[in-house]
Formats: sequence, structure tokens, C-alpha cells
Amino acid sequence: MAKSSSATATATASGTKKRKSKSGALTHEEVKALGLELLSSRAHLNHAPTLLALLSPTAPLSIALEALISLQSFFEPLLSSIPSASAAAAAAGGASDDPELVFGAWLRQRFDEFVAALVELSVSPHSDEAIREVALDAFMDFVKLGKDGSFHSAIYHKFLHAVVHATNSIDDVLELLGSKYSKYADVCFFTYTSLDKIANSLGSQTTGSGKDVLQNGDDGAEDRSAICVRNVYNILVHIPALDFKKESKFDMWSTVGLSSKGEKDTSEGSSATRISKKLKLKFTKAWLAFLKLPLPLDVYKEVLATLHQNVIPSMSNPAILCDFLTTSYDIGGVISVMALSGLFILMTQHQLEYPKFYDKLYALLTPAVFMAKHRSVFLQLLDACLKSSYLQAYLVASFAKRLSRLTLSVPPAGALIIIALIHNLLRRHPSINFLVHWEVAQDDGVASLPKKIGADPFNNEETDPAKSGAMRSSLWEIDTLRHHYTPAVSRFVASLETDLTVRAKTMEMKITDFSSGSYATVFRDEARRRIKQVPLAFYRSTPTSLFQESDFPGWTFGCQSNMGAQASVEGNAVHTLETVDASPAKRSRV
Repeated sequence: MAKSSSATATATASGTKKRKSKSGALTHEEVKALGLELLSSRAHLNHAPTLLALLSPTAPLSIALEALISLQSFFEPLLSSIPSASAAAAAAGGASDDPELVFGAWLRQRFDEFVAALVELSVSPHSDEAIREVALDAFMDFVKLGKDGSFHSAIYHKFLHAVVHATNSIDDVLELLGSKYSKYADVCFFTYTSLDKIANSLGSQTTGSGKDVLQNGDDGAEDRSAICVRNVYNILVHIPALDFKKESKFDMWSTVGLSSKGEKDTSEGSSATRISKKLKLKFTKAWLAFLKLPLPLDVYKEVLATLHQNVIPSMSNPAILCDFLTTSYDIGGVISVMALSGLFILMTQHQLEYPKFYDKLYALLTPAVFMAKHRSVFLQLLDACLKSSYLQAYLVASFAKRLSRLTLSVPPAGALIIIALIHNLLRRHPSINFLVHWEVAQDDGVASLPKKIGADPFNNEETDPAKSGAMRSSLWEIDTLRHHYTPAVSRFVASLETDLTVRAKTMEMKITDFSSGSYATVFRDEARRRIKQVPLAFYRSTPTSLFQESDFPGWTFGCQSNMGAQASVEGNAVHTLETVDASPAKRSRV
């Protein structure tokens, strides 16, 4: 048996180059015959390199599929006998004269080549959709056939490493991976584990910090780093966290599951809780490693937009995101607006303390916010942040006055939102209702306006709410909305005329009903509005002229068809209008 194995390996080595030279001319029937011979006897082991040479994204589909299926059928029964990489390297280096060890080293080398070919077929953009799906399924079959039925994490890590470093689009392979295998807990577990290692490796390779490092680079190295970062993010998006609250039983792709001791994980009782904790821990580590990378601006915005929904609820300790979110919130502009969602959740649900939160929020209230893409979420969070009854009066007054001033420069849809926000603020905080009406200065000490009539003490350029002077101002801008050019705004401002201090007779307005408004929505609502009374011009007799004499006292109108020449005298002369006939004419003026 030893001699047979040695002779077979020798024959394989001598016959490989011959087969490879003829591989381009092989037909489908010949490839199928090679596969059958390979599966029938060890005497035909030299067919394996020939079939491996056919596994190319540019090879004919039928030939590549036939070679792939034959090689998969060949390696699956031998998978348990394939030695480790270290043992195979020792045998290949001549450390052992045992023919079986030499054959095992050869088998290991061919298996690694087959795995690499499957990865290439799965990742390459030139692969046909059919061969890509078959290659990925074959690869995942080998993943679940690790030692003693365990998850083969080593080759799975190679696959993810190739996906991350792919220079072309990986959307197709990620769609397949996510749709077929993201439901298995062990696939998710080892995906997060590998991404943690890959992200840490990328972080050690990149220099500097911040998203601008990958944006402003001039060399190809930074471009490749940006591509890798985007690929890591895409994998995290396509392999989302499982719903740990609803899952009482976790499906496993491999036989053993997450256990590394060869014992099968049960999915009942405490085992489900233990698996959930492990998944949360790996999920958290993978995201933290990713967020430490210098993110391109587009990825940075996508992360901030979805962090509060897709990441924070599944983390083992969401409070560790405070550094990332507070740094993002301090940047200003649209980045701060997008970071507000995650920061608000950490403050309200995970006891995060951020003393300058309301100062930063106050500074974000600019006309640009009402044009931003994510204004709907921001305005809803703004309303939620100002809901607490423990807020100081000066702080609420500053927000109300700042919003009131913005009505002079925002679009009609923005004015509607501001009216709703101020309505809620006046109803929740009766202490600022004096902003609606100031009494004129009297001798009896009644609260009064500043001595200089027409001067507003509010400083709109001040970023500190405590120094804005809102407590000495009023919401006079809201009164100007009564004459707004948009009927919807002028009608809606009447809602502030009611006494909002009587909470039993009023109710809060839902910001969600206004937060997504635009010019198009305002126009659509106005066009759909049914008008009950339409002003009509009624005449008892058919009009004979454009204007009636009663409309212009002192003027008469008649037929002007026989109009003569017009004479005019300059200076103090009298202007007259002469006509040929005796028809009524305009009265002369001096």
C-alpha cells in the first residue's frame, strides 16, 4: 500500500504538466470521463491537477461546473484524512520518508488549491451567476466538515480575507452569503471573529486617523485601504445580528456549532442564553474594530444613519460607543445631525452623561438642517429631547426663540414643523408662555418689553443658550406668519392662539406628520384641499365694459374705437383727450 501511494504520487507529479497543457482543448465529455476515473481509483490521481486547471472564471460554464462537481466529490470523503498545514509542510520538506505522509502532503496542497479556486470563483466579477452559487455552496460544505464535525474556521477566514481585499464589487457573493447562511449562528459567530482580526490588521497597516486619511490620499495604497474598509462594512451589513430577544433556538451550520471541544451545542435553556452572549460579544468586537478604522465619508454617514437601529440594540455593552458618537457629534454640520440618534439612545437608555449635549443641539438649529436628507429623524429627536419637564426655563425659551427666528428663512414645510415644535414647547413648559405676549411697560411693575421699542434683545449669533437673551425677547416672528405667502402656514399658525397652558383642552402635535414635508407636499395638500365657498362675480346684466363706473368714482368708460389723436401740453398745461364723436370720455384734470 505504501509503494502504491508513492508510485501514484510520482505519477501524479509527472503527469500534471501534460494534462495542463491539453486542458484548453478538453470537451465536456472528456472532463466528465476524467472525473469518473479520478473517483474510481488512486491510479488516476493525476487527473486532479488537470481538473483544477479548469476552475477559472473565464472557463466555459459547463466544463467548469463538471470539474468542480468531480473535485468536490473527490475531496469530501478524504477531508478527515487530509493533514494539517504544518504537518503537510514538514512532509513536503523531506522531514519524513513515509509514502503516506508524502501523499497526505500532496493531497493537502491540492485541497488548498481547490479551496483557492472556489474562493476565486465566488468572488470574481467575471464568474457566471450559476458557477458562483455552486462554488459558494461547495465551499460552505467544506466549512461545516471540519475536524470532528466542527466549523472549519481556518478556510472560512481565508474566504472572508479574499472578500475584504477584493478590488471589484462583492455585492453578488454577499447577497448569496447573506440570504443562505446568515441565519446560522455559527456562521455569524465566525464571521464576526474573522472580521475582528481583519479589521485590526487593516488598522495596523493604515497610518493616521480620521476619515480624511482615506479620502485625500494620492497613492494607490490609500485607495486600496478605502476599498477594504467598504468591504468590511458591506459584510457587516449583509451578516446582521440575530434577534437575540426572539431567538430561543439557534440553527447551526456545522454539527458541533460554537463549541471547540467536540461537544454538540444544545439549543435549549441555558445553552441558548450562552450562545446569545457569545454572539453579542463577537458582534461588539467586530464593530468596534471596524469603527476604529479611518472611514471614508460616505461609509461614515451610512454608519451614523443606521447605528442606532442595527448595531446598538445587539451590542453587549453599547456604552462603549460613547467615544465614537461624541466625537462625531462634536464635528458639527450634517455629521452631528446623524450622530444624534445614537447619542440620544445612549443618554436615555444607557445612562451616558454628556454635559454639553443641549449646547451642541442648539448650535445645530440652522436653516441648512431643514434642507438636510435626514431632517425627519433629527426633528423628531429634537422634539423628544425637549420633552423633559426638568429642563430649565431659559434653555427651553432659547430653543423656542431660535426656532421662531428660523421661520423667517426656512421653506414653508420648515415653517409648519417649527410651528408644531413651538406649540409642543409652550404646552409642555408653561413657564415660557410669557414669550407669546409681553405687556407694555407700566408703573405698577408689570413685566415689560425693553425700553427701546422695536429692539430685540435676542442674539441669534450666540451659541450658548444661557447668553442668548431669549428670556427678554418674544416670539414676534410667529405673528408675522399670519401673513405668510403660503396659505397652509398662515392657517396653521392660528393653532398658537389657543391657551396652551390648559393642558386638558389641548394635545401635543405629532412631529412625524410634518417632519417629511417639502414644497411638493405643501403643493399637493393645497391642491387636494376642498374649497367650500368659492368667490363668484355676479352681474344682473351682461357687462358691456371691463370696468364699472362705480369701481372708479369720477371716471367714465365707453367705446374707444373712434379714438382720435391725443394732445399733451408740458409743464403746467392742461392735459386733454379729444375724440371725434360725442361718446363719453375721461374727465379733464388740471
